Amino acid sequence: MEIELVHLDITDRVATITLDSPANRNALSRRLVADLGAALDAAEAGVADGSVRAIVLTHVPPAFCAGADLKERRTGPPDSTPMIECFRRLMDATVPTIAAVTGPARAGGIGLLATCDLVVAHRDVTFALTEVRIGVAIAIISVPILARVPPTKLAGPALTGAEFTAEFAREIGLITHVTDDVTASVAELTDGIKLGAPAAVAETKRILRTVPTLERDVAFAQMGELSERMFSGPDATEGMTAFAERRPPSWQVPPNLE
Repeated sequence: MEIELVHLDITDRVATITLDSPANRNALSRRLVADLGAALDAAEAGVADGSVRAIVLTHVPPAFCAGADLKERRTGPPDSTPMIECFRRLMDATVPTIAAVTGPARAGGIGLLATCDLVVAHRDVTFALTEVRIGVAIAIISVPILARVPPTKLAGPALTGAEFTAEFAREIGLITHVTDDVTASVAELTDGIKLGAPAAVAETKRILRTVPTLERDVAFAQMGELSERMFSGPDATEGMTAFAERRPPSWQVPPNLE
C-alpha cells in the first residue's frame, strides 16, 4: 500500500492540507500532485457544505516544495495538466487560501504558494526561481506569480535563478507575511476570516482579484451594483442588527461549539 503524500485535516472550520514527501523535499511528483488533488476534493466538499471557511497549505520539513520532480521529468513525457488543475483550484477557491511556509521554496514550489491568497513565511526561509539554471523557464508558474508580482520586480530572480530572502519576497509582493511564528500568524488570520460572513469574504476575495483588471468606470458600475445588492441582503441585515444589539452575528460560531 502506497503511503499518502498529502494529508488533510479539518478542524474548527479550517482545512489544513500538508505536503508530506520529505525524501524529495516535497517535489511535485505525479503522486504528490494526485494526492493534492484528492485533498482539494475533500476540502472543496467542506466548503460546499459550510464546514470549511479557509484552506491552509503547509508542509513537513525540511522544505516547503522543491518544485518539479526532476527524476520523473527525465524518465517520461511531461504532463503538466494535473498540476495546472491544482493551481487553478487553489486560485479559484471561494474561501481564502493560506500558504504556511517554514522551509525553502524553489521553482514550482514558488508557483504553488503563489496560488494562495495569503502567504505566511518564516523570516529565515529562502526562495529561488532556479528554472533557467536547468535550461527551462518559469512557464506555468508565471501565471500565479505574475498575478501578484510586477514583472520588473521579478526580472532579477527569474533571469538569474539567484536565491532571495523572505523580506525581499514580501517587498515584491510574492508573499504577504514574514514572521517568527508561522503557526501563530496563520491561526490569527484564520480566526479573523471566520469573523466575517462567508459570502462577504468570498466576494471580497473576488474583488481583490478582478477589480484591478477592470477599466475604472466598469469597475465602479459593477461594484456599485454589488454594494447595493449586498447591503440589501440578509447578511448585511444580520450584521447591522448584531452591531446595534452588541452581539456576535449568527455566522460567528464560538470555537467550543464548532
